[in-house]
Amino acid sequence: MLRKIQRLMRWIVLLFFGSTILAVLIYKWCPVYVTPLMVIRCAQQVHHGEKLRLKHHWVPLDSMSIYMPVAVMASEDQRFLDHNGFDFIEINKTLKERRTGKRFRGGSTISQQTAKNVFLWPDASWARKGLEAYFTVLIELIWGKQRIMEVYLNSIEMGNGIYGAEAVAQQHFGRRAITLTRPNCALIAATLPNPLKFSSKEPSAYMLKRQTAIMTQMRHIDVFPKK
Repeated sequence: MLRKIQRLMRWIVLLFFGSTILAVLIYKWCPVYVTPLMVIRCAQQVHHGEKLRLKHHWVPLDSMSIYMPVAVMASEDQRFLDHNGFDFIEINKTLKERRTGKRFRGGSTISQQTAKNVFLWPDASWARKGLEAYFTVLIELIWGKQRIMEVYLNSIEMGNGIYGAEAVAQQHFGRRAITLTRPNCALIAATLPNPLKFSSKEPSAYMLKRQTAIMTQMRHIDVFPKK
């Protein structure tokens, strides 16, 4: 019986690593048309009797404004091009803020957010965080920075039922993602901490203030290298 259990556990481990690595390899080249969060949001809409809303249009990184990656790096992860998926400087700041009881920021990098958005579910459990770290390492090794940014900008939630730069460009600005201006991109990035609360279509005074701050930070970030 013990041998059978050990054999079963080995197969489970092999299946887990084999399937997850295969999924990451597939998404290295294939567009990500649907994510777990999209499915969850649609289920929530149905449950609440709301009209189903899902706007998502995959486009290559070359078909986005050059300011879009710069804006999200300025807002979410200024050391994106330098770290290996984990920004330990920000992690240390977050830990200090928690110890002092201050209102703390999130320490997740763009790589971590991409891993969570594409492969996992929105949750704060340690199990989810462990899997997030695992997938972050995989996509950093297999995808590289350009692909991570491309997937991130196509899959991130940017409004109610709106996912990715192309969809938010069309829905909120009436244009294509490649024609988004520097202020447009900064305003979109300003909503990312909570895109269901903040809107780039009808920005509040607080959003406009954040937009200005992000545009200031964008001056210190180089244009993202494309393929």
